Amino acid sequence: MTEINGTTAPGFERVRDAFEGNFAKGLEIGASFSAYHRGEKVVDLWGGVADVATNRPWDERALALVFSTTKGATAICANKLAQEGKLDVDAPVARYWPEFAAGGKADIPVKFLLSHQAGLAWVDAEMTLAEALSWDPVVDALARQVPHYEPGSQHGYHATTYGWLVGEVIHRVTDKSVGTYFREEIAAPLELDFWIGLPESEESRVAPLVGGLADPLLMEDPEVRALVNEFMGPETMLGKALFAPGGALSEPDIWNSRALHAAEIPAAGGVGDARSLARLYSACIGTVDGVRLLDEEQLRRATTQLTTGPNTVLLDMDIQFGLGFMLRSTLIELGGPRSFGHFGAGGSVGWADPDAELAFGYVMNRMDMGLAGDLRSYELMNACFDAVR
Repeated sequence: MTEINGTTAPGFERVRDAFEGNFAKGLEIGASFSAYHRGEKVVDLWGGVADVATNRPWDERALALVFSTTKGATAICANKLAQEGKLDVDAPVARYWPEFAAGGKADIPVKFLLSHQAGLAWVDAEMTLAEALSWDPVVDALARQVPHYEPGSQHGYHATTYGWLVGEVIHRVTDKSVGTYFREEIAAPLELDFWIGLPESEESRVAPLVGGLADPLLMEDPEVRALVNEFMGPETMLGKALFAPGGALSEPDIWNSRALHAAEIPAAGGVGDARSLARLYSACIGTVDGVRLLDEEQLRRATTQLTTGPNTVLLDMDIQFGLGFMLRSTLIELGGPRSFGHFGAGGSVGWADPDAELAFGYVMNRMDMGLAGDLRSYELMNACFDAVR
């Protein structure tokens, strides 16, 4: 049986049972889960194996790449700037980033970037990996890009380009990279172990991803490759979006590389732990050790639904967005009507419910195939909801 470490507050014991159950069912290799209630940490659990190649255990300091869960952290940066009056999400992107006006994009508002309505889910031009892991080549290509559909007419998941688009606006407003802004203005005050652009000093703590699209051996199976190509091959909208810019991020094992962890990829390259995600979201809905990130008015604006109908890139799924956050929908039935956050490919999540005064973080190294969470995180979060009812 896998040894489970960490603590649960009185009343939250069933969360530990659910966490242990995920391992007992063979759903986990290594993982951590944390929850905050009313600004206080009530769950902090970890266990399993961080590195299957060396059998290194998943200890209290283990970190994981969280893919699109990173988008929530980037959205918090943009919403904080909006709250401070430094960023007008209704204003044209070109007000802050003049070059963006090229290609008929002069009138696209900032909120379309945050809500995946800009029609810029991929870049038509091919790009090398070195260019993709840099910043300027990508944002320059996006500034030149003509939208793939009329902005605002539909929403299609900007799986990777979201980060460069929103990140460049943050850069233009603050004169700081999005990773630097996040570190100085959000992570440091809250003492988070979460980075957009991981320092070399922390690399040894990262748990390599296993399975799913992170497993080159899996992709050698002809049936699996055929199925993947049908839904997310290089000619599909989802495939173009997932591996943008220019297909440069299509090699599965690149996500386990030091080069990618070091790069600032604000849509998919964040590295951190569960307690940092839970603490981050808790500070969006209340005060954590004297720090509150979003006030009630900005939280209302951030979680007001801006999209309707199916997501044209995500296989017509019912995934809806506010200002950068996924919202509760028929596909994501977690918590109350004001629940919000962001899932990452493979299973990670940062989520909060302001009415229940709960916030969560979950990271793992065994990749599942879901794009909006899976049984593991749902079981854990629902156990927390049960504890406060």
